[in-house]
Amino acid sequence: MSSHRKPQGMLNNLIRPDYVPGRICTWFCLSIGCLLFTACTPEISRQASSVQPQGGFSATGQAYLPEQWWQSFEDPTLNQLVSRALNGNFTLQSAWDRLDRAQAIARKAGADLVPQLNGEAGGSTSRSRNNSRTDSSQSYNLGLSASYEMDLWGRVRSTSEAADLDALASAEDLQTAALTLSAQVATVWFQLLEQRSQIEILQQQQQTNEQGLELISLQFRTGQTSIADLLQQRQVVESRRGERALANGRAQVLQNQLAVLLGMTPDQAPQVTANKLAELPPLPATGLQSSLLERRPDVRAAWLQIQAADQRVAAAIADRFPRLSLTGRANTASEQIEDLFDNWLASLAANLVAPLVDGGQRRAEVERSQAVAAERLHDYGQTVLEALAEVEDALALEQRQQEYIASINRQLELAGQATVRIRDRYLNGAEDYQRILIALLSKQLLQRTQLTAQRELLVNRVNLCRALAGGWEMSRQLKQPTLKGE
Repeated sequence: MSSHRKPQGMLNNLIRPDYVPGRICTWFCLSIGCLLFTACTPEISRQASSVQPQGGFSATGQAYLPEQWWQSFEDPTLNQLVSRALNGNFTLQSAWDRLDRAQAIARKAGADLVPQLNGEAGGSTSRSRNNSRTDSSQSYNLGLSASYEMDLWGRVRSTSEAADLDALASAEDLQTAALTLSAQVATVWFQLLEQRSQIEILQQQQQTNEQGLELISLQFRTGQTSIADLLQQRQVVESRRGERALANGRAQVLQNQLAVLLGMTPDQAPQVTANKLAELPPLPATGLQSSLLERRPDVRAAWLQIQAADQRVAAAIADRFPRLSLTGRANTASEQIEDLFDNWLASLAANLVAPLVDGGQRRAEVERSQAVAAERLHDYGQTVLEALAEVEDALALEQRQQEYIASINRQLELAGQATVRIRDRYLNGAEDYQRILIALLSKQLLQRTQLTAQRELLVNRVNLCRALAGGWEMSRQLKQPTLKGE
């Protein structure tokens, strides 16, 4: 039963077969006209972000950055790893699920824009006994009911459009998650390659140090050096052995991290034997700052969230105005199935509900929605600033990192020359052991530092590509590609 009481005369007219429905329309049109005279259409404030980037970035290249940015490194193994992660990573699968949920919510919200039709059917049997006499009766009924809300102020449509915008934002969030995942895979892959190269360098350095230990041992036996020099050389040999153990441990941890990113258990991780870092590809073209904002999915998602919040403000404002709903019913009932359609009843009704006193609930909802919209606008501005800063940071770090690597290369060349000369002087008795040991340790440290600096340069380029990338066409797949060497 409706909670809003209707005049009894109208109820009687609704069930009269000779009643003209035009009287209903006339009555409600007059009511609506009065309300329209005293009400005003809600106006939505369309806000724009105060962040308006202009011009380009501080540096740019000429190379084209593909949509699947990792292909610019021309590393077949990396391509396969990223492809497998995009298909098997559970975090990304959760993002797909969130997109499915948002799309379902949008379809559900859009369903209120069309009339709702329900059908009902029933049957009952009753039995009674009176003075040893048993009577029984049966009844059957069929019915249809329809309802529809006239969206006078756009409340239903604004709610539906807000849900659609949420679904679009969720699709952009999926793109953002895929970009983040691909960057994580590339970063871990380059770290793993570095550790494998570090293990090789440490092994070579250990062999060099063991050769030096043989020389020091021979000199000690002939009385040409002290026991302290021999012990120091043994300590250097042992330190490289310990560093190799740590490097092997870090490589195993990175292998496990890579397996998790691929959606696999550590014992199922693909055994890839590559151990050489990729060459740094040419610097990509950075383009204009405004183009970046149109391209990045996280910025697009933030903008869609602003629009969704704006639609919810419109829906909250419209909720303060009257609602007009139409309902219709058709029922038939009979004690015999074949007589069901002999007697029937049809009704058509309209409901006009206007909020009069609600304790300020609807006004508070409008203010809450406006606050959410303002928050989304500020979040968008922060997202824009962070996007621009990510590109500028990556460009600045790459330039300084290349200068740093050039300096390390010069230091390594000088350290090599110094080591050769000090070693020759030591063999001729013109230098003590401490000088050659310091020179040797300095050169070996520079060799490992050079490798780490190259990996950091590659990871920084990954961050630059991640900051510039705009996503690609994606489809949800369950089958995982097979890596070469598995």
